[in-house]
Amino acid sequence: MRWYVSIGAVLVASAITASDVAGVTAPDMQHRREMRSADKAPPVVDVELVLAVDVSYSMDMDELAVQREGYAQAIVSKEFLQALKALPNGKIAITYFEWAASSDQKIIIPWRVIDGPETADAVADEILKTPIRRASRTSLSGAIYFAMPLFENNPYPGLRRVLDISGDGPNNNGAPVTPARDEALSKGIIINGLPIMVKEPSFSTMDIENLDWYYEDCVIGGPGSFVVAIKDREKFKEAIRSKLLLEVAGRTPQRPVVPVADKEPRMSCLIGERIWQDRWGR
Repeated sequence: MRWYVSIGAVLVASAITASDVAGVTAPDMQHRREMRSADKAPPVVDVELVLAVDVSYSMDMDELAVQREGYAQAIVSKEFLQALKALPNGKIAITYFEWAASSDQKIIIPWRVIDGPETADAVADEILKTPIRRASRTSLSGAIYFAMPLFENNPYPGLRRVLDISGDGPNNNGAPVTPARDEALSKGIIINGLPIMVKEPSFSTMDIENLDWYYEDCVIGGPGSFVVAIKDREKFKEAIRSKLLLEVAGRTPQRPVVPVADKEPRMSCLIGERIWQDRWGR
């Protein structure tokens, strides 16, 4: 089942408390003791979280800066650390990469374990100190294909695998997005979306109307997957924080939510490729 949630609903859901997340299923206790007693055994984490962040030219420098700050502030927020502490193992593994074209992905934060304020501060500082960049084209499929082996090579095994992908436009480069999505889902990866809709669609940026619909129908998937649409620049950071809280807790917003039925997409999942072809003829 997939879900769509408005920014208002996500902000309500950001008030997740320790009691809200305490019900997340723990691994077998004997298994946990064995893992902790094993010499040099990697920690078991509750979530393997990949943050895939759009840096295409359609994002202006202010948006890119706010996006970076949003993720950094979310990771060190009181609410996030409370949610983390309430998990069975109290740990997540996180990696952060930026993407644009199908061949353009850059890891900003390799896999790190966050298990409290100190490790959260270290990851946030590392995010903020990296110079902001921009690049051409938009390949959601490239980002998904890049993310899949990151999970396979993660040294910190987790109970859930979540890909959090943000962007302000449809796929217009590389392979179509739906086969990439389907392959990720077959590997047990949950994909959640953060479509950025703070500007009016224009021919110059090749944005589309109803980008949230596109993400719902063509990009996200997996148990409890959801979309958080950002339509107000002022709510950018709050939305990122709330979305990360939900992902760490393994929850979907309780209300108001609208389940996305298994049906034909409301728009073509190749709309980005067609817009590019119409404009550039290639």
